[in-house]
Order: sequence, then C-alpha cells, then structure tokens
Amino acid sequence: MRITTWNVNSIKQRVGHLLGFLDEAKPDVVCLQELKCQDASFPREEIEAAGYAVETLGQKAYNGVALLVRAPLQYTQLLRGLPGDAEDEQARYIEALVHGEGVAPVRVASIYLPNGNPAPGPKYSYKLAFMARLKAHARALMASEDALVLAGDFNVIPEPEDAADPAAWTQDALFLPETRRAFRALLAEGFTDGLRACEPSAGLYTFWDYQAGCWPRNQGIRIDHLLLSPQAADRLVSASVQKHLRGLEKPSDHVPVTVELSDG
Repeated sequence: MRITTWNVNSIKQRVGHLLGFLDEAKPDVVCLQELKCQDASFPREEIEAAGYAVETLGQKAYNGVALLVRAPLQYTQLLRGLPGDAEDEQARYIEALVHGEGVAPVRVASIYLPNGNPAPGPKYSYKLAFMARLKAHARALMASEDALVLAGDFNVIPEPEDAADPAAWTQDALFLPETRRAFRALLAEGFTDGLRACEPSAGLYTFWDYQAGCWPRNQGIRIDHLLLSPQAADRLVSASVQKHLRGLEKPSDHVPVTVELSDG
C-alpha cells in the first residue's frame, strides 16, 4: 500500500498536476491538504474517473483536506474533523480505515496543522492546542492497535537538518522550541517518522517558498510528514519525496511524500 501526502495549495490550481501524479505514481491512498475550496467545488468527477474514491472536508478559500482511495481498496469509519474542540470550524483533519482483499487495514489521517505565525499570539496558541488535541486523539487510536498513519503538512521543522538554513527559521512558529517539543511529544506516543526511517541524510526537503528564488537555490524545509504507529512501521518498505514536481509550471510550493507499506 503506497500512501502519499501532498499539500496542493489550491486544488483548482493544481488538479492537472494531481491527475498527472496519480497516473504516473498510482498511489493507493492520497492525503491532500490546503484544498482552498468547499466540498461542492472539489473536482471530484475528474479524480473519480482516475479510479479513486474521494472524501473531502472543505472550507471556502482556506484550509481543506481530502482522502483519495484507489480501487479496489475500500474505506470505512470515516471521521471528518479532529475531536476535542466542538467550536473549531477549520477544515484540517479527515480520517478513515482503508482495507481490501489481502491487505491488512491501515487507518490513515490527512492533516493540515496550523502554521501558527505570528508567534506568540492567538494563531500560535491555536497551533499548540491543535497539536495537543492531535496527540490525545492519536493516543486513543493507538489503543486499538490498528496500523495508523498520520500524514500531512504538519508545519513543523523537526530538526536543524530539516532546513537548508536553520538560522532563518529560529523565530518562526514552524521551528520554535515549543513547536518542536510538541512534535516530539507526538512522536513519543510511539510513532516513527516514515521518511527519516528510510532516508536519514540531511538536505531532504518537501517545501520551497515561492519567494526569493528558494527553489533554484534549494533553500527548502521538511514540514510534510508521515508518522507511523508501531503496527504500520513494522510494514514500512520504503519512503520517498517526489521532488521533481516542484519544477512543474505553476507548481505547489510543496511536493508529495510517499511511504510504501507491505500488505501485512
């Protein structure tokens, strides 16, 4: 089972790139973030025609997450929205249990964690509160002992080697000590960083800002992650970054990241 996460930074702008990627790579499950559209505006028909079932949690102009599941795989136990705050209306979390004949189930979540800037401030407080809710929900899911993959744009640079220029990010919400502590606390629940488990070297990035020539100079950061529960990590075969997609015309500023799990 190949599971991909990709912040497309507007599905309307990037649907052609997405369809090309689906045809080229044929991932089994795709977790999308930053759709920037409501559910009714999502290009469902084009993606269904490519062989994928579609579930979305959209929001006008901002945020938005989706799960795409490639036939013949199926899914159940769909959850839209992260538990823990009934007043949170931001579209940042969707989850389902994916399974198929001869394939052990994997619970997959698509997550768009808040950016948090400027910090300190209410946006940063919301980011930390969201991370605390995510940890609590992940702990509850871990108790089921299903294989679990938390995939998405976490807006967290975990370590200095995850940035081409760490000094440029020291005052940013993505790299503040409190942010990194919260991320480590999530990992401490028993998760494995899927990409790092397979590719431990520095210089592996998933985001290059549109500004200041970051892409040509490879001034990137790694903020898109797939976190695997022990049951999922036991099935980890490989992990990769589809970096070439950043070089397309009118690309997202993020690229896909993929893990492959054995059928279990």
